[in-house]
Amino acid sequence: MDATSLVAAAIAARAHAYAPYSRFRVGAALLLADGRVVTGVNVENASYGLAVCAERNAVAAAVLAGLKPGDLRAVAVAADSDGPVSPCGACRQVLAEFAPPGAPVHLHNVRDGSTVEHSIAELLPHAFLRDRLP
Repeated sequence: MDATSLVAAAIAARAHAYAPYSRFRVGAALLLADGRVVTGVNVENASYGLAVCAERNAVAAAVLAGLKPGDLRAVAVAADSDGPVSPCGACRQVLAEFAPPGAPVHLHNVRDGSTVEHSIAELLPHAFLRDRLP
């Protein structure tokens, strides 16, 4: 799957985001090693701290579908912002758990149609990974 198709999946997912408080709708799409695409959206809550980002919701759905560490090949995130929206720190760490450092992350701004690409390692250069555990 190419980056354009993965971004399109993130944009389509974004339509289902539950964001009644911030109105900041985010969609994420994950390309798995076997070619499947799993999507997720942000889900807000009246208790703001309980909101969950699109990227982590997509990872949770992918784990349910059999995702294992190293199986995440690419990520796309789509939102309407002044520039491409980047995953938060928690999402970066979770993505790093399942993707190789060089996996591309496509950040798409639906407002102007622009997309930028970074690797997992560029977004989280000093990830805390299982090989650092005793």
